Amino acid sequence: MRPTQHAVVLGGGLAGTLAAAALARHLDTVTIVERDVMPEGPGPRRGVPQARHSHLLWSGGARAVEELLPGTTEALLAAGARRVELPDGLVLLTAHGWLPRWSGSQFMVACSRDLLDFTVRRRVLRVPGVELREGVRAVGPVGTAERITGVRVRDERTGETFVLEADLVVDASGRASRADRWLTGLGLPPVREETVDSGLAYATRIFRAPATAGEDFPVITIQADPRDGEPGRGAVLLPIEGDRWLVTISGTRGGEPPTEEGEFVEFARNLRSPVVAELIDGAEPLTPIHGSHSTANRRRYFERLRVWPDGFVVLGDAVAAYNPVYGQGMSVLAQGAVAIGRIVGRHGLRPGTARRAQRAVARPVNGAWMTAVGQDVQFPDVVGPRPSAVDRLLVRYVDRLVRTAASRPTAAEAFLEAFSLSGPMTRMVGPKALLATLLGPTGPAPAAPTLTADEYARARGTGSAGSTV
Repeated sequence: MRPTQHAVVLGGGLAGTLAAAALARHLDTVTIVERDVMPEGPGPRRGVPQARHSHLLWSGGARAVEELLPGTTEALLAAGARRVELPDGLVLLTAHGWLPRWSGSQFMVACSRDLLDFTVRRRVLRVPGVELREGVRAVGPVGTAERITGVRVRDERTGETFVLEADLVVDASGRASRADRWLTGLGLPPVREETVDSGLAYATRIFRAPATAGEDFPVITIQADPRDGEPGRGAVLLPIEGDRWLVTISGTRGGEPPTEEGEFVEFARNLRSPVVAELIDGAEPLTPIHGSHSTANRRRYFERLRVWPDGFVVLGDAVAAYNPVYGQGMSVLAQGAVAIGRIVGRHGLRPGTARRAQRAVARPVNGAWMTAVGQDVQFPDVVGPRPSAVDRLLVRYVDRLVRTAASRPTAAEAFLEAFSLSGPMTRMVGPKALLATLLGPTGPAPAAPTLTADEYARARGTGSAGSTV
């Protein structure tokens, strides 16, 4: 009879809970260590200040969550989340114009981050063998450069320090992770780190949606055009649970959005399209304006270390955190959690499993990193390494692909499949997408927002929910 196998997961956020769900299928017990005391319902907590801002769970991430926790999407929808079909449910102004809307094969789940975290956490804690230790902070690893055997933790209420022994430790503690320093402290070489910072700042406010808007009101996104040489400014209007609109405005260095009362709508009015400002002007605000500057792209290349300790894996923002304007972080970490579960299920906890898992975690990171950094390096005053000749060529290709997507469905499907993390980034250079991109657009993109007259009327309170034109 084999001994009981135990994993410790550091971090009770989305990355940690999904990692616990993945490991609970293959190990006997999983302990989640979280420094915060979790809210009893969908509410804010200190460790996730970014939860106030817009979050998107793309179809690739939603499918990964479903693989780990079947029925989660249904539970989210029952709680008021929206399944937004792509691109039919998306009013998107790209750098090249408005993307047409049609019935496609991808989607996103739109809701508050608080609701998503709570729904996933509640379902994970129902899994046999999973335990949550709240108010406990990880202090450092126990073990050697060859093998991690546990983690030293401190009870934040009593100050007591003790060791949790584990066959596997997963660091899912987010941007604040100290995994790189822990590894160098064990004698391993420094982990290569790369940062690309456009200076993006966020400001978010929640409004009450008009009663006439209806449950099928689309997501509206105004993207910046990095080619104009100006700071990148944009906005997202995200319908969320409770008949509310979560509106985030953003700007890169030199174009930061205001957080002062009275200036929020005016900033949105001066974007490349004023449509978001027109919809929220006069709407009832339900929250103060919350700002954030923690938006730099940062990646740690753990998978490139020549020596990796058994019994240790790093996941989520602790590996790579992105400019949140692209909305890919949650989907990437969900796919990383799936990858860890598959590796452990296939190889057990034998020597080399953790190294395989760390490399598997990096695979979905690669495409999201290329997307975020490839755009951000084009904005003025960006801080970080300059793109190589290959990077610049790829940026030009993706730029033409997006421009072509406005009039060639083949290019649009490839772009959406890759951007929603529903397929590999190589899908964008597949034969059909490559041919469409080389041929280029067949005509100009739509010149005006792709809201229907009925949607606009309902959003302004002059139509009726469910009406048609």
